[in-house]
This record gives sequence, structure tokens and C-alpha cells, in this order.
Amino acid sequence: MSTQAEKSSASLPGDLLKHGAALDAWFDQRFADKLKEIEENKTPSLSIISTKGTMDWAYPPFILASTAAALGWEVNVFFTFYGLELLKKDLHLEVSALGNPGMPMKMPFGPKWFQGINWNIPNLVMAGVPGFEKVATGLMKKTVKNSGVASIQELRDVCIEAGVNLLACQMTVDLFGYTRDDFIPEIKGWVGAATFLPIARKSDVSLFI
Repeated sequence: MSTQAEKSSASLPGDLLKHGAALDAWFDQRFADKLKEIEENKTPSLSIISTKGTMDWAYPPFILASTAAALGWEVNVFFTFYGLELLKKDLHLEVSALGNPGMPMKMPFGPKWFQGINWNIPNLVMAGVPGFEKVATGLMKKTVKNSGVASIQELRDVCIEAGVNLLACQMTVDLFGYTRDDFIPEIKGWVGAATFLPIARKSDVSLFI
């Protein structure tokens, strides 16, 4: 009668029985293939912390979140401090070039050469002209529309339809005296840092905006 060890050995390829190195190589390849299979079947995940409440800073989290969701990723966006403005029922987001030298002032009308000019307006002028932020916001909205870029409202709707988990910071809600009625009903959770950080830790990509 053959022993159990002999039966097990008989099930292995003959060259593996003769060469220990070949057995190691076979095992390593099997292990690598299994890891690749797990990686290919895994759903990628993205976590974003959104902290800004202006129009220009509203685009990055919603564009990244909607794009990742369209790729089949699991997406969580944690809106905290001024980022909560992006979850309000009524969006009244403005943009300001004041103190932001990286933001060019563009004119969304006139000939192409005129629209291509970067208007470097001194901070002293921007700060001293009444209603300058309203003007800057209007110019930005017109530029976005002319370029065929979706509005913040549209991008937010896309995120909701794509199943992005929009999470509101409960501490900030309490701090600023908001009520839950101020925000859209599609918020998936009213959480704190202690809840969101474990989510971010497990994510493949984590971003702070």
C-alpha cells in the first residue's frame, strides 16, 4: 500500500519532485497569479476630504468623484468646514481672485485674442472695488458656460446618480449652527473624523482638497 505522502507526491509534476527550486518557482508563480486575480477583481476606492466652499474649489472634488464613480470605483467624499457649502440645497457659490495669484481673470466675451488675455489686477484694486467678487463670479460662470463645462449643480447631481457617498461633518454642522434641513436629502451620513478616517485608511486613493 502506498503512503499518504506518496499519494500527495504522485499528484505533483515529476520535475517538481526532482527539483526543489522548480517547486519554489511553481509556488511563487501560483501565488503571484492569485494576487493578480484578487487585484483585478477588487473594486478601487477613493476618499476625498472637501474643505473649500467657493465656486472654483467646488469643481475638483465633484469632478474627481464623478469620474471615479464612472470608472466603477467606490467613492466617499467628506465635506467639512466650508466644504459643507457644497451640500446646501441652494448653491450660492462665489469666486474671488483676491489673494489668489494663480487664478487669472479672463473675459468670456469679445474676440479670441481678447479672451486669451490674463488680467493681472492688483489685490488693492480687487479689495477696494465694491462688488468685485460678484463680477468675478459672473465672469467665471460665463467662462464655464462658454467652454461647455458642467455647472456645480450638474456635477453634484451626477455624483448622486452615480452612487457617490456624500458625507457631512456633524461637528461642523453644530459649530456653524446649521440644521440638517439646510442640506440636500441625498447625504449618505452625518459623521465625524473618527468615522471617516477608517474609511480613508482603507481607500486606494485619499485626497485633501
